[in-house]
Amino acid sequence: MGKYEAVRVPLAKRLILSFDERLAQKGLTRPNLPRLTRARSFPVLGFFFVLSFTMVYTFDPYAGNLASASTMQVFDPNKQTSEAFGFDDEYSVTFERGGFTLVSGKEATSYFVLAAPTPEPGTAKAYAYNYIKSYGWGLDQYSCLVNLWTRESQWRTLAKNPESGAYGIPQSWPASKMATEGADWMTNHETQIRWGVKYIASRYNGPCGAWAHSEAHNWY
Repeated sequence: MGKYEAVRVPLAKRLILSFDERLAQKGLTRPNLPRLTRARSFPVLGFFFVLSFTMVYTFDPYAGNLASASTMQVFDPNKQTSEAFGFDDEYSVTFERGGFTLVSGKEATSYFVLAAPTPEPGTAKAYAYNYIKSYGWGLDQYSCLVNLWTRESQWRTLAKNPESGAYGIPQSWPASKMATEGADWMTNHETQIRWGVKYIASRYNGPCGAWAHSEAHNWY
């Protein structure tokens, strides 16, 4: 007649069946919930992991960041406190993450200056970056200088203002002033930069002072 084998129902299943019978006596049924198998659990968990990781970087873009060239180059342990300088109006430069806050003028107007990246060798910016070190200026002043001369001339040696006649990277007016630094002042960016830096140092004590004045008056 055949051979039969007794199968013992697991305790968990017996409890579920007993629970279903009691619900049936009351006219109720247990809801069928979706079941996550082992094969499907990994994609679901992966989805929630990616979602949470994305949300963290959306709401806090600095979370989990490692040191990189852009974050390392703006850190100067000797300049984490405010420094006071004097020219027409006093101003201070304070180190912040990713840049510097410049507070200037009698009404304490605040400007945020992004830290400029290290310039490529052989460029006008590279020459300026190295030249201002002789004045004891650091990345904060260089960043202000980059902003200032980007506004004035886009760092173009042959830049000329058609209205005023201002010329060169620092937009000297009259342009012939730069001849004090060399006869090649019309075509040599190094000559123009030396003149421009000396002018800024004598009048504003530094590029950040010149930048603050430019922000306030649109000239320096």
